[in-house]
Amino acid sequence: MQMVLIQLGIMVIGFVLLIKGADFFVKGASAIAHKFGVPQIVIGLTVVAMGTSAPEAAVSISAALSGNADITIGNVLGSNIMNVLVILGITALVAPLTVDRSAVKSDMPVMLGTTLLLLPLGLLGGSVNRWEGLLLLAVFAAYMVDLFRDALKHRDEEGEQRPTYGQGNAWTILMTLGGLIMIVLGSRLTVSSATEIAQYLGVSQRMIGLTVVAFGTSLPELVTSVTAARRGNTGIAIGNIVGSNIFNILFVTGLTAAITPIAFLRDFTFDLLVAALAALLLWVFSFKSGFLGRPSGIVFVVLYAAYFTVIVLNLV
Repeated sequence: MQMVLIQLGIMVIGFVLLIKGADFFVKGASAIAHKFGVPQIVIGLTVVAMGTSAPEAAVSISAALSGNADITIGNVLGSNIMNVLVILGITALVAPLTVDRSAVKSDMPVMLGTTLLLLPLGLLGGSVNRWEGLLLLAVFAAYMVDLFRDALKHRDEEGEQRPTYGQGNAWTILMTLGGLIMIVLGSRLTVSSATEIAQYLGVSQRMIGLTVVAFGTSLPELVTSVTAARRGNTGIAIGNIVGSNIFNILFVTGLTAAITPIAFLRDFTFDLLVAALAALLLWVFSFKSGFLGRPSGIVFVVLYAAYFTVIVLNLV
């Protein structure tokens, strides 16, 4: 039992490093992007989304390289489910979220499509191999190119002021690199402690990845989305989650598989279908009314509670 408490302490330290590292990375990278005149919409869907998803990327790659592939897939799927059902659910309960029409027309369908894309890749061969990983990365690159083209086309319509963070160039670069180092170190601590706890308690890596690790790596999205909603920047909350989920499937899974093949257990089929259902519900709710209110938030939270009950009781 003492070993479990020690590993829990290490996991908490890892989570703190992941969260603060992601915060530093987002601020530093956003400041650099603004200096080069990158539009805010691109920053929200790329820099912020990638920054808050950096823990998932670091944990997944570290897990795959250490032979714990169950944590890799579980972390990605668990984080995507948690991002929509828990984070957007809680955020919608805090404040109604206005959804940008461009997100409804393009980004949400992309999120649903990329989630479903993982299903045949995993089921046909029982793993996501290097070539399939490269395919996911190619789709991600195409999405990024299209996003940049669309954003640059409408840049002049934004008329926004660039925020300043009050640091010089050297400090901005240092903050970005420091955040990245914290993310990498935090991911290693998180993976190692989660694996030790799972082995000691006899809990599957799938369960650890879908719950504990997924929640820890999703904390940056939670903090960012709730804070944005409370400040009235509801578009950032939606863009952060949608962008993060696309990034998790295409980039995190793609890059990890390109480095080393990822085993895709059939148990993950249920989790993948839940992730697709969450993406579909987000799209339907947003398409119908143009915003996410408290009723949508309640549906999301209740659905996650049901999902969590199923996997804890090992019903699927």
